[in-house]
Amino acid sequence: MRKMNVLGIMCWTLFFASSVLAQTAPGVNSTALKGDYAFSFNGMTTGDGVSSTPFAAVGRFTADGAGNLTNGELDANGFGTMEKAVAQPFTGTYSVGADNRGVMNLNIPGGGTLAFAMMANGNAKFVEIDASGGHGTVGSGTMEKVDTTAYSTAKITGDYAFGVAGFDQSNNRTAMAGRFTANGTGTFTSGAADLNLSGTFSTLSVVAGSYAVTDRTTGRGVLNMPPAVGGTPINLDFVFYVVNAGKVFAMEMDVLSPATPLLTGVVLQQQTPPIMGFTSTSLDGGMVMYGSGTGAGEAGLLTADGIGMLTLDFDGACFGEGGGSGTYTVASNGRTTIRIGPAYAAAYLVSSNEAFFIVPDSCVSFGFGEPQAPGTTSTNSAIVGNYAGSTAIPTNVKDVIFSGEFNADGASPTGNISGTEDIGAPSGPSLAVPANYTYSISSPNVPPYISWWYVNGNRAGIVYVISPSKFVVVLWDPSSYNSLLIFER
Repeated sequence: MRKMNVLGIMCWTLFFASSVLAQTAPGVNSTALKGDYAFSFNGMTTGDGVSSTPFAAVGRFTADGAGNLTNGELDANGFGTMEKAVAQPFTGTYSVGADNRGVMNLNIPGGGTLAFAMMANGNAKFVEIDASGGHGTVGSGTMEKVDTTAYSTAKITGDYAFGVAGFDQSNNRTAMAGRFTANGTGTFTSGAADLNLSGTFSTLSVVAGSYAVTDRTTGRGVLNMPPAVGGTPINLDFVFYVVNAGKVFAMEMDVLSPATPLLTGVVLQQQTPPIMGFTSTSLDGGMVMYGSGTGAGEAGLLTADGIGMLTLDFDGACFGEGGGSGTYTVASNGRTTIRIGPAYAAAYLVSSNEAFFIVPDSCVSFGFGEPQAPGTTSTNSAIVGNYAGSTAIPTNVKDVIFSGEFNADGASPTGNISGTEDIGAPSGPSLAVPANYTYSISSPNVPPYISWWYVNGNRAGIVYVISPSKFVVVLWDPSSYNSLLIFER
């Protein structure tokens, strides 16, 4: 998705795209991708395969179910001038094979070739695969079907929680989580947020802000957030694309600087309980937390009792490594404090057992929590069937960045997952790579739903099952950084 004014690269991209299509299954299943979509992409641009600067894009398109993209539009931001785009129109083509893996080519300056994996609901996970020789952009993203009737400022109304994270031009990490109330006419109030700016943590008072759906044909909008930090306003300007009235993809569009890093994320409508708002009972049961810190994926299982006590089993580089017992408090607006010994985290509830979380640590740990399905078993049958998998937001150019389609057999005592991966890397893509994993969820020595994951004999990780339809993996790889992987039906 990198915007580059280099004719040689454009010609190479067209040649490479035709080669990719020749290596994948023909578009026998292109009807799987049909309708209006919004997308969000996070990645890195590199010139040597080692160092990198952040790059991101958000946008929308229409897929006709026959391999053609129309009505495309994207906004992009990065360190280089050629990496910036504002409401850039595009068309494109795509092909989906019998195994629900696909390739997409965007007709934009510099080209954009994507490999994607379809899910049963018509959404898809994707990675960029047009880097080569240590040059180009690598990263991952998601495409989601949209509700075009929500392309209106008036439809963005009520209470919302949000979470965004990213890097500045020097790869210093920043994250922010918070909430606000939108009035449906372009103003939001009652805002609150927590910000970790390269390891410096602040609780913000967002006194007011503005937003608008500026294009009712594409769902594109803008949001201005002027939080006050120590009395000094720091304006953050976001562009967003509507998924539906309860969800938008957002990206910071200011010029990159230490005060305005390239943040991307999502805004979700809060399911605020009437009359009293959120209370301690809004955390009651299991919540799988997953996200990342600097250079590392993280995940854990938080179990709350509904009256202020919790336990946490956590695997990651920083926050509460290993977990433990602790306490929590919930404000009526959904802001939640979590304490486990000396460790501390803030969270903003979207609904019961669902929240954005942020940690005041040097790793700038940040992520999302989802309720663990009641009755999820602690046997291998918790993971069975077909899944689309991908690397979540990468935090380093050395991450293993892939998407693919997989099948889990649920066998006991050792389960097997087989599938096909498409990998994007600075050195060049690896397409249609066979993948064979083994897994074991049953273990008396660890909490339920947590297991070791053995990959091809040289990588291992921890699995956290959210439901039979979704699980996440914190993957350790001695040849790269720890990665967070997400698998969904």
